[in-house]
Amino acid sequence: MSRVVSSAVVAGLVFTLYGAASWGQVPSGNDKSDTHGNTGGGAGALVKVTPGSPKSYNGSNNTAYGDSALSATTSGFLNTAVGLNALTSNDTGYANTATGAGALANNTGGHDNTANGFEALLNNTGGYNTAIGSDALKSNFGFDNTASGASALQSNTTGSENTASGAYALGNNTTGYDNTASSGQ
Repeated sequence: MSRVVSSAVVAGLVFTLYGAASWGQVPSGNDKSDTHGNTGGGAGALVKVTPGSPKSYNGSNNTAYGDSALSATTSGFLNTAVGLNALTSNDTGYANTATGAGALANNTGGHDNTANGFEALLNNTGGYNTAIGSDALKSNFGFDNTASGASALQSNTTGSENTASGAYALGNNTTGYDNTASSGQ
């Protein structure tokens, strides 16, 4: 009896009838998945993760796609990184989402952050921050900040509870608290 095998390419994902999905990466060994909910693809992605140490939830449920995405993560958990060097220095940080080359790249222990854009929240150590746009909150060590727009709150260091909307909004703020601004500086 002969068997017909068909396949379709959908957004780079290859499905083969009666077979498993393949991301089509070269080399195919770049895809990683484990029994602790960690999934990754790309050279150097998730290479140091150590599930279950020191607590059972540590080092689990991370997703990384891109060269060196989440490459330093050891016990961090619930992180998502997509893009070249996204969350690359994160080791113990948790519940972070980084999309874009260099997004949250130098974050080590910061938690509950969202960065979307080239080098958004690049040097972050704080928590509960949201940065959308290239270089938004680039040098942040504060907490509870929201920046939307290219270079918004880019110089913020220890300032917290700031909201900036628009390109360069609060771009020169370093330590101010409870500020709200829209449009330019």
